Amino acid sequence: MKLTLGFSPCPNDTFIFDALIHHKIDTEGLDFEVFYDDVETLNQKAFRGELDVTKLSYHAFAYVADKYVLLDSGSALGYGVGPLLISDVKISISDLKEGQIQDSKSEIRNPLIGIPGKYTTANFLLGYAFPNATNRVELVFSDIENAVLEGRVDVGLIIHENRFTYQEKGLKKILDLGDYWEKQTGCAIPLGGIVANRNLPVDVQHKLNRVLRKSVEFAFANPKSGLEFIRSHAQEMSEEVMYKHIELYVNKYSIDLGEEGRKAINLLFDTALANQTIPAIKEELFLTSLAH
Repeated sequence: MKLTLGFSPCPNDTFIFDALIHHKIDTEGLDFEVFYDDVETLNQKAFRGELDVTKLSYHAFAYVADKYVLLDSGSALGYGVGPLLISDVKISISDLKEGQIQDSKSEIRNPLIGIPGKYTTANFLLGYAFPNATNRVELVFSDIENAVLEGRVDVGLIIHENRFTYQEKGLKKILDLGDYWEKQTGCAIPLGGIVANRNLPVDVQHKLNRVLRKSVEFAFANPKSGLEFIRSHAQEMSEEVMYKHIELYVNKYSIDLGEEGRKAINLLFDTALANQTIPAIKEELFLTSLAH
């Protein structure tokens, strides 16, 4: 059975899916047509229900829970892994909370913030921490550092490997939004998950759940097995940055969400519902909960 599968070319995703798509594990008769896209493109594809299996932002998942169900494996959750707010001038958190920035040269009212997509969890966290910082423009995540350097935006919201490169470019951190979430809630921050289309037969959904876990476990047991595949999608990233990226985003929650992971996801959605930033969800979010 051939299924359409979407994930990002980022090292954490290629690390997780290498064994699955290259049949280094028993895929139980499943084969995959793969689409590589940035996370916001994957979010948009999920809104249209285009793919059988896809990576997407947890923020976006709230809008498509009627179409997709969450698998236990493959998620990016963790501590110290959140998106960062950066600028090329020193900005205080209080300035941003008030919706204006002051530096030695000028005062910027209602600063323009470059975000990696409206439905990314990063953007949800920005609104959670700074509800008054509403002047935002969507950019491809890999362009945000340059947009700040070139003055196209005043502040950048960066994700993925950019957290390892912004300082080399002379940019300064305003706040780690993941750290902010952790201090407020005590929970890991849920960034992205792997979901299966609810139109798939239930036995296929569970098969996906099993083989994805095997793929993650294979990657942990053989971390260099997918090196060439990971490198081929990592643009000009060094091997050191590639594996830093993987270590940051692939962890115990990627093997199995467990009780802690589920608690963090439910808290994220409860918080977003209380803030009226997502619609009410009627469906059971977790695939394995449907089996009980």
